[in-house]
Amino acid sequence: MNPLRVVPTRRHGQERLYVCLTDGRNVAWYDRATARVNLLSENDRDGVLEALGPFLTGPVTVGPPPVPTPAELARLALHPDDDLAPNRPGEALHIALDRDPGAPQRFRADPRRHALEAEQAVGEALERLTGGGWYALHSIPLPGGDRVHHLVIGPGGLYAVYTLYARKCRVTVADPMVTLGRRDARPVLRRARADAGRASYALTAEVRPLLVLYGATEVTVPVPPRSVRVLRETEVGSLAGAGGVLKPADVEALHAMARDRGTWERV
Repeated sequence: MNPLRVVPTRRHGQERLYVCLTDGRNVAWYDRATARVNLLSENDRDGVLEALGPFLTGPVTVGPPPVPTPAELARLALHPDDDLAPNRPGEALHIALDRDPGAPQRFRADPRRHALEAEQAVGEALERLTGGGWYALHSIPLPGGDRVHHLVIGPGGLYAVYTLYARKCRVTVADPMVTLGRRDARPVLRRARADAGRASYALTAEVRPLLVLYGATEVTVPVPPRSVRVLRETEVGSLAGAGGVLKPADVEALHAMARDRGTWERV
């Protein structure tokens, strides 16, 4: 009887099968995306392949784990308090509402509730890109109390995503102004460009601004705005088809830099 057991896990869109001893220690893991079995000891090869047999559907590469890349080493050295990757969509709004003792009584009328709803919906849409080589970071703090709602990094480049709650509204985008229904127009595109500019400075790479309108019933864009892409939250998945801008190693390096809180302290 094989003493090894297989434990499936999924994190940041990547699926792994860990092969463990009865005491819980890992002896190997299998990456479905790369079809690679990583052995911690060559002595366990036969037992690991036997345990993984029912889960393997084609040829695999078997060997020791690859040497960590510089991006992986940087991530391992990052203090947990400085790691932005665990941030939830709308993390700053979650914290602000939790710290406001009067928030539950006026929650329905609190505009932060709408902003949080929008950021959560858009964040979930962005997280669905992660299986295609993309990374999503949320609620990145900037000096002065500002923040980047979302940052996505992948084969199609980098995008600073500004999320706007527009539920049941007709939206008109006339650069730099955005009008929701009959409300006064606001220069939202200036803010989106400013966020992207600060992100570009922090990461020393081109970051493009992206405005995502949550829940809009109709979107009118008479003239495409300069440099800003405008999408509804249901269209975020279209980013998955973009490519040819960044190599996988560049994506990894930029993600390692972007998740470090210290990267954003002087922008």
